[in-house]
Amino acid sequence: MKAIGKYIVINPTHNKTSTTSGGLILGEKQREDVRYRQATVINVGDAVNIIKEKDNIYYDKSAGFNIEIKSKTYKVIKEIDVVIIL
Repeated sequence: MKAIGKYIVINPTHNKTSTTSGGLILGEKQREDVRYRQATVINVGDAVNIIKEKDNIYYDKSAGFNIEIKSKTYKVIKEIDVVIIL
């Protein structure tokens, strides 16, 4: 599998639940206050400059699309959707 252009193949990190200051337990999809999600970079396109494979990143949660390869689902985003490299 090889991404092309400015596309990046990622494996999102899923945080199952979080607890509010009032003690409520929220699922990942219920957290509207968090716009960005964490992921590990699997593969980068040939036009991507700074981001490398195995980098941990934060990306816009509404960005990209899912793709299934050999029964495994990956997310594909554009380089511009990455906001932080850890």
